[in-house]
Amino acid sequence: MRRVALGGLATFLVVAATLGAPRAQAPQKVTFALNWFAVGDHAAYWVALERGYYRARGLDVELQNSKGSGDSIAKVDTGRADIGLADAAVVIPRISQGARVTIVGAVFDNTPLNMWMWKSSGIVKPKDLEGKTLAAPPGDAQRQLFPAFAKLHGLDASKVTWVNIEPAAKFVTLAEKRADVVADYLTGRPFYEKALGRENVASMPWYKHGFDTYSMSIIASEATRRERPRVLRDFVAASYAGWRDVMDDPKAALEIFKKRVPEIDLALIEANLMLGLELMKTERYAKHGIGWLDRGKMCATVELINAYMPDMPRKVGCDEVFTTEFLTKIEPPRR
Repeated sequence: MRRVALGGLATFLVVAATLGAPRAQAPQKVTFALNWFAVGDHAAYWVALERGYYRARGLDVELQNSKGSGDSIAKVDTGRADIGLADAAVVIPRISQGARVTIVGAVFDNTPLNMWMWKSSGIVKPKDLEGKTLAAPPGDAQRQLFPAFAKLHGLDASKVTWVNIEPAAKFVTLAEKRADVVADYLTGRPFYEKALGRENVASMPWYKHGFDTYSMSIIASEATRRERPRVLRDFVAASYAGWRDVMDDPKAALEIFKKRVPEIDLALIEANLMLGLELMKTERYAKHGIGWLDRGKMCATVELINAYMPDMPRKVGCDEVFTTEFLTKIEPPRR
């Protein structure tokens, strides 16, 4: 009797496994549009890939380069990417124009918006940009926001000439003096010091000129938020786990980054990465977790864009722009 019972149980288990037992779900494909080519600002996502943080949550993540925030927003809005990186102050005007994207988490808590120039240029204040040639890709955050920056400082934007360049051409464009100014994040300093010489580089950080807004952020499409909320929440949590590891051990993170993206110049990327980490060492992140979105600061960002950005079809409401519902508290390292 006992042997028969065991045999019957074995037969039942085989049939159940064949017909009725639940199977492991296939990984969920996620396309993540970076805002640029691979730089230190993106190290965390390669760390999350290497250490299996996405895979452990059932995600198959593909990272794609873009040509600025405008480009990554367009990819997410049109369904070519599910999630992306973009500057918050570019996202807001795009929402005014009809883009169906939402900020679901921050990267840099302090803004890296900035202009680079030769120290010998004599450009030291925003008004000095009149009559100058500025270079950036069309979708670049600083270029998109320049009308607001100009209006804030009484600068005549019509007296500035913009030149279109590829993202990878920024450093050489300034080094060869094909433009007077190049718009690029403050974290890019090591690239400009290498191209121009450390003693020759000057910068104009926007936060020192009254433009302290939310900046690099994770955005998601309406379809991803509505149809794949668990996927989005898991992606955000895994990404911030990657950032936690980068904060905890930048050297180890850089080794992974070099393994995954062999063409990077590690000496430049390390300095670039450390500058970015400085923008993330804030009390907000220590208290609420990496990527936390403070409503007061976000609403102030929206107000500034509404007030100074020309040609917006309508003013954007603060609560249209962001949500914290997909954030899981990932604490930064305590040390």
